[in-house]
Amino acid sequence: MNLQNSTLAIIGLGYVGLPLAVEFGKLRPVIGFDINPKRIAELQAGQDHTLECSPEELAAATHLRYSCTAQDLQQAQVYIVTVPTPVDQANRPDMTPLVKASTTVGQALKKGDVVIYESTVYPGATEEVCVPVLERESGLKFNQDFFCGYSPERINPGDKVNTLTTIKKITSGSTPEVADEVDALYNSIIKAGTWKASSLKVAEAAKVIENTQRDLNIAFVNELSVIFERIGIDTLEVLEAAGSKWNFLPFRPGMVGGHCIGVDPYYLTHKAEELGYHPQVILAGRRINDNMARYVARNTIKRMICNGMDVARCRIGILGITFKENCPDIRNSKVVDMVREFQSWGAQVVVADSWADAAEVQAEYGIQLSVVDAANPVDALVVAVGHNNHRAMSMEDLRRLCRSDKPVLADVKSLFDRHAAAAAGFTVFRL
Repeated sequence: MNLQNSTLAIIGLGYVGLPLAVEFGKLRPVIGFDINPKRIAELQAGQDHTLECSPEELAAATHLRYSCTAQDLQQAQVYIVTVPTPVDQANRPDMTPLVKASTTVGQALKKGDVVIYESTVYPGATEEVCVPVLERESGLKFNQDFFCGYSPERINPGDKVNTLTTIKKITSGSTPEVADEVDALYNSIIKAGTWKASSLKVAEAAKVIENTQRDLNIAFVNELSVIFERIGIDTLEVLEAAGSKWNFLPFRPGMVGGHCIGVDPYYLTHKAEELGYHPQVILAGRRINDNMARYVARNTIKRMICNGMDVARCRIGILGITFKENCPDIRNSKVVDMVREFQSWGAQVVVADSWADAAEVQAEYGIQLSVVDAANPVDALVVAVGHNNHRAMSMEDLRRLCRSDKPVLADVKSLFDRHAAAAAGFTVFRL
């Protein structure tokens, strides 16, 4: 077996799949496959609405072609699956995209082919969920006629420093020989090198705990924020003081959304519960983080009421709805929970975000993006996402957006000097 001369098929051209297809497409034949014809047309036109790849980067992938036709996958010998792995409304893993992608790949699978999964899953999911689908659809036998690998994605949307090729890649294979081939395949594009795990399960587990660890650390500082607010001291000041020690971890409180940190821990706890163990620390962290958007909303409302405002007659402006700064990704945005909480109090909520796609926000959440400006001022202002254009705003800019004599400023990311904000007339809340 030699994967170095193989044609690759990348299944799913989102934030993970497209950069992968582009890098491989600079060196070898690659079929970039996505079920969305509009996405294929966009990429064929040399544009990427996720902003992960520039037109110049797309043009550099001279061996990459795009398709939404499943029959084209039969030309490949290696399939890399990069579809989303979300949770449902009850926070249970939704394996539907992964099963559908495995079905499509299985119908194109031939003897000697290799299927590599990058989607984040619980340990054992590749062999327990995906392999049976591949065998059923292809009529082939796992580790006899076809093989599998697992190399978890480590993409950080919007990050132009820590990119695909500069982050060490975990690799694994279903046999020692396949593991060597998969590792060599990724080493051909990953400048930072690779880390070959001993099994698919080890690689799967390594990925899911990366984000679970971050989730728990953020939950810890979020809980500190709740405690310090009651004590009457500023959380950021405390964290900066503690950060003077060399080994203090620089986590900051905030709302945990997106497709990874706010989702992946549920995959691990799902597997643990299947095995008869009820995780306590992990789920406690999830409960804290899932409640932070409503916590911000309620503290904003509390200050509005203390300032004599009738919340049901007020306009509340929210700057930002993407799940992170300088990125158009709105998946699992916790700002939506904040909007719903404000609306439950009868307030009129205006959401503005120049990074987000208005049609996507409307379709996904039923929220119509608008503008928050001096012509349409608000009574309370929530700066929810730390986009660069938000960070660049002055106190005068913020004050012009508000019509009340005693406006409330909820500075979720602690972007602004709280003393300067108070001097400008704001009643300030921040995590």
